[in-house]
Amino acid sequence: MTEAPAATDAVRRHDPELRGFASDNYAGAHPEILAALALANGGHQIAYGEDVYTEHLQDVFRAHFGPRAETFPVFNGTGANVVSLQAVTERWGAVICADGAHINVDECGAPERVGGLKLLTVPTPDGKLTPELIDREAFGWDDEHRAMPQVVSITQTTECGTCYTPEEIRAICDHAHQHGMTVHVDGSRLANAAATLGVPFSAFTTDAGVDILSFGGTKNGLLFGECVVVLNPDAVRAMKHLRKLSMQLASKMRFVSAQFEALLSGDLWLRSATHANAMASRLARGAQAVDGVEVVHQVQANSVFARLPHDVSERLRKRYRFYDWDE
Repeated sequence: MTEAPAATDAVRRHDPELRGFASDNYAGAHPEILAALALANGGHQIAYGEDVYTEHLQDVFRAHFGPRAETFPVFNGTGANVVSLQAVTERWGAVICADGAHINVDECGAPERVGGLKLLTVPTPDGKLTPELIDREAFGWDDEHRAMPQVVSITQTTECGTCYTPEEIRAICDHAHQHGMTVHVDGSRLANAAATLGVPFSAFTTDAGVDILSFGGTKNGLLFGECVVVLNPDAVRAMKHLRKLSMQLASKMRFVSAQFEALLSGDLWLRSATHANAMASRLARGAQAVDGVEVVHQVQANSVFARLPHDVSERLRKRYRFYDWDE
């Protein structure tokens, strides 16, 4: 009879060679991130963000986003988005976003239920808002019967895998600011956008006029953790209180901050994002060469949106996981 492993024995329960096409969240953590966690372990550090790793993280993010940037580590992307949007709205405020935005279709109503926010959605052909599209919902500030548009939220890269240029984001920010609105960027794949554009993060965030952003780590090699980055401190209030109120304050925050330090202090973020983008382009080229397969959006990051014959999809999903984006 085979003895059961002891409770303390670690057991690998998956095939490490298996790959899927459903989400970058399926991937494990980068070895350099795991090494950083090991270095941050041991001994005692002050809890709730007063540790040396979180203190140093402020300088790390300021090197990328400018001297006024303030960084608040959180647990996950939904939390980062809800905290960010709460920070730049009032109780009667509304957020203009694309109808396919993650905050609208993939966060279980968290902006509405947790943040108490009204989302004003706009159809887009490629996931990208424009000043003209924003104007479909940018009205009625003095109408007490309507939720007041106070924020424009865009996703970089978008839910369609497309990428805003710095000029496009600047045009959105200028337009929003002219109407007294702030601009939030859902940047769960911000590193992929920077790799595609070949420019620093600041070129399409701080320098373009973005006020606040959610910076993604999990989709670029972290074990867990995202950050809210305040680029315009004049536009927000009470961030520390909002983070705690929203259940996003980590007690052992050093383990979130140490991962971001490893990601952003050197070029790990760029190496990983560039590789992910290259693999998506390789997949798209191979898929396009197959009869009956159509890639429907530009592949500008690590997302591929393909239209397949139904029977092909059914056969393929028996071997690989992927999501139906428009069944």
